[in-house]
Amino acid sequence: MIHFLDLKKINEPYEAAFQEKLKLVMDNGWYVLGNEVKEFETIFASFCGTKHCIGVGNGLDALILIFNGYIQLGKLQKGDEVIVPANTYIASVLAILHADLIPVLVEPKLETYNINPDLIQDKITPKTKAILAVHLYGQLAEMDKINEIANQNNLLVIEDAAQAHGAISDFRKAGNLSNAAAFSFYPGKNLGALGDAGAVMTNDSALAKTIRSMRNYGSETKYYNNYIGVNSRLDEIQAAFLNVKLPHLDAENNKRKAIAKQYLSEIKNDKITLPTVSLHGTMESHVFHLFVIRTQNRDELQEFLQEKGIQTMIHYPIPPHQQKAFVKWNHLAFPITEKTHNEVLSLPMSPVLTLDEVNYVIEILNQY
Repeated sequence: MIHFLDLKKINEPYEAAFQEKLKLVMDNGWYVLGNEVKEFETIFASFCGTKHCIGVGNGLDALILIFNGYIQLGKLQKGDEVIVPANTYIASVLAILHADLIPVLVEPKLETYNINPDLIQDKITPKTKAILAVHLYGQLAEMDKINEIANQNNLLVIEDAAQAHGAISDFRKAGNLSNAAAFSFYPGKNLGALGDAGAVMTNDSALAKTIRSMRNYGSETKYYNNYIGVNSRLDEIQAAFLNVKLPHLDAENNKRKAIAKQYLSEIKNDKITLPTVSLHGTMESHVFHLFVIRTQNRDELQEFLQEKGIQTMIHYPIPPHQQKAFVKWNHLAFPITEKTHNEVLSLPMSPVLTLDEVNYVIEILNQY
């Protein structure tokens, strides 16, 4: 079986370094917001090109803290509208709702699966105060257009960069293309921890200071609470593991890109729609967290591949507006979003796939 994602194999090369880091943390005896977290915040900020990185518990918390941080700073108010892609993962929408803001769903482009900037203007009302741009599957959204619309309408721009670690646009990386950005380091991400972990990236020092306090019970000084905060701190051990893996991220992304190039050039089947890579004219803007194809007979193709020993995944089977959790939206229609959710299928994609495995996936897809 060719696994969709073999996390054990991905992490095996780092096992000895993980053990050393674990011993270092234990010997140090400082387990919460210690040196490993400080080191990761420093080096990941440098990697992304931002002034600030604030390590938090997970990617969802990172988004929620950004929205609540802006509320504390008076740049957002509860009840404000936030534009968000209609086809995003549910976390993007949940973060808006948990901050008592109102999601406004906008269709993606069918070619890239990212929000269609040409449709944003029509969704802007006097209550619209922010755009949440999601870099879905690892390809950057059209940030130049999105930022231009935001500047014209005095809106905040926030990146959900949970799938885009290391993606680049005009020498600037995901996380440094907006007012603030959220990353997830869930184990399956391009930069994955061995558990939940996340971070907020920003060049806004006031926001960074606020979120540093809010992630830690709203406390800047122990037992003195400035905000109604939460407990969402990047774990010291997870930060230690991330410090081991971060220096290898670019190399692993390059392996993903090489596999993607081979998929794109050698999969030749009229029943399969391959992803359109980059509206920016370069592969650098896509780090292929996922390699997503489309077909009208998705379930049939998935079963066919499974029988041939190829594991695939569906990202995602049900769009947000059709979820039971959002029953008030169930009557809405988003044709492009619904089409993608009915047709997308994610092929095996990871830096540990072998050439023989990639060749086999291509061979079987061409037989379908």
